[in-house]
Order: sequence, then structure tokens, then C-alpha cells
Amino acid sequence: MNTILKLKNVRKQYGKKEILKGIDLEVKEGEIISVLGPSGCGKSTLLNIIAGIQNLDDGEVWIYDKEVSSRQKTLRIEERNINMVFQDFALWPHMKARDNILYGLKVKKTGKAQMEERLEEVVSLLHLEGLLEQYPSELSGGQQQRVAIARALITKPAIILLDEPLCNLDVQLRIEMRTEMAQLFHSLKTTVFHVTHDPSEAFAMADRIIVMNGGQIDQIDKPIMCYIHPKTGMVAGLLGAGNCLQEGVYLSDAACEEEYCIVRYGSHSLSAMSFLPKDISADSNLELRFRPEECSFSKEYAGNAIPVTVVMSSFEGGQYRVKVETENAESVCTLCRQFLNEGEKGYIYIREDKVYAYEKADI
Repeated sequence: MNTILKLKNVRKQYGKKEILKGIDLEVKEGEIISVLGPSGCGKSTLLNIIAGIQNLDDGEVWIYDKEVSSRQKTLRIEERNINMVFQDFALWPHMKARDNILYGLKVKKTGKAQMEERLEEVVSLLHLEGLLEQYPSELSGGQQQRVAIARALITKPAIILLDEPLCNLDVQLRIEMRTEMAQLFHSLKTTVFHVTHDPSEAFAMADRIIVMNGGQIDQIDKPIMCYIHPKTGMVAGLLGAGNCLQEGVYLSDAACEEEYCIVRYGSHSLSAMSFLPKDISADSNLELRFRPEECSFSKEYAGNAIPVTVVMSSFEGGQYRVKVETENAESVCTLCRQFLNEGEKGYIYIREDKVYAYEKADI
């Protein structure tokens, strides 16, 4: 596949704060890329620079073999062959759905016959039959979303940029729409650059996920690899490994195996998947991360477990979320089928390939 989008050492600074710290990236034709990261990590700034909405301070942005952004020049969005779908859909309220969809072609002064042909194609693709004469205020959220996507697709852009496109929809509609959008874009071999704060949305849609942190890229990988092999503690936490142990976590032996290490925590040791630097010292502070659904509570010690005391149980429909406290006075959660009483003692067991060891981040 050809490279359609290339970013070279892209930097952006607001005052003294560096928002993007030298982003390098290549996106292949027909690829769906999802960008995840905490608030303030730079993902929206990156999207706006690709779109031409913001200027960069250094670096280059290329679309195919055309440089569209550098310190010397910034091409307008209409010169980049890019379309954008915003989180609020940004439909013209005074225009019917038909005119909203055709707006880009009218700006390009496309012939009437060709406009009608393209309109028929996108209406069929997005199941908009019967909605073309309605105004945005007369459409549901899902219907407005389809109109916005149709408007973006109708000009056949090189890249579609999605800026939190589902955040204003209710939960069930978000689930339906992300599946439909992924199927549609893959069937059309449309190149998509998608910014979201929702990992499940990224998992459902993306061919590759970019996880950003503090203006840098922590990981670029297939969704499954980001999930099972998160390279940093931030990536692990963002993708569900919210349980974090940091108090008194040390290597039991400075020498790690290739993939796993033995870590001391309180009175017990755990085998964990190692994401530690090879030259890490035995007295370095570490952190352990794991997901609530990938650990279990037991009354008896069964290896690769730590002693805990139950703090509370809350019913979540079909299961209980149980908050426990470790001997180092840290709180973690697990999921159980049965209710556990406050004060019950036992162990949290975690498989070694489901607990991740990182060097403790400086805060």
C-alpha cells in the first residue's frame, strides 16, 4: 500500500509549553488510524495541523507526494483534499440534508449530473433514503451523523479526519455507529485519521492505534497488541489496567528474564510481564498494573497472589466490583460473581501474563 500521509518531526508550542514534541508518522492508503490519549496530550492539535486549521512550529506534513505544511507554508484544508467530521457534526441548520451533503461539490462547481450521481451513491451507502428533504433539527443524532459522513465522503477526499465523532450520541447508538463506520470505511478503502478519548471506539474501528502522552507517541500498534502488550504504564492504564500498585514495589532480582520478572510487593512476590529497561537496578521503584477483570479473589493462597482485605462490594449487573486493600494500604478492584463482605480476608490472584511491571513514572 502507498503511504498517503507522512508527518516528519512535527512540533507545536503554545507560549513556553511544548504541545507536540517531534511527531513522526506514516499512514498507508485505506488505513484507519485511531489516536488515543489523556486530555492535553496533543491529539487534537495534531489533527488540526493535519487539517491545516493550525500552523506547526517545525517539521513537515505530506499528503501523497505533496508537502502541505511546514514552517514556510500551510495549505488551506480545501487544497489538501481532506474532509473532516466534527463531534457536533457542524451541519448547516438552514439547509436540508440534501444541500448539506452536496455543499462540498457545489463549492467545487461540480456539474449537476455528476452531483446527482455522487449523491445517489452516498445516500445508498449510508441509508439516507427519505431524509434528504429534512433539516438537521428534524433528524435524530444518528441520522445527523450519517449526513455529516455523507458530506465528507461525497467529494472523495484522500483522507477523512474524525474528531470525536460519536461523543454526542447515547451509548447504544455509539456502539452501533462505530461498527457501521468501520465497515463503511473499510469497504470503500477510505483512509481515516480518527481522534477519540474512548478506547472501545478505537478498538472497534482502527487498524492501528496511536497512544499519545505529553506531546509524544508512547505506542503505535495493532489494537490487540496495544491491549495485551502495553509498552508504558500510561498505555496500560488508558487501556483498562486501572489497578496500579506503586508502594514498595521492587525487583527481587536485578536480572530479568526476556519477558518476565519477579517483583517483591509487601510479604509476597509476583511474576509479571516485564516492560523494564535492561539496565534497571534492583533498588529501582516499580509499578504494577493489571485489569479488574483479569484478576480474581480467593480465600486460599494459590501462587502469584497478594494478601488483601475486602473494603466494599458493589453490584454491576451479573457481577460485583469488589474493592480491596493490600497490605501496603493500596486499593485495587476485582470482579466477582458473589458478594464479599467488608473485612473478609483473602488473596488477589493474577496470571503472570496479565500483570505488567514498569519503572515507576516520575510525577
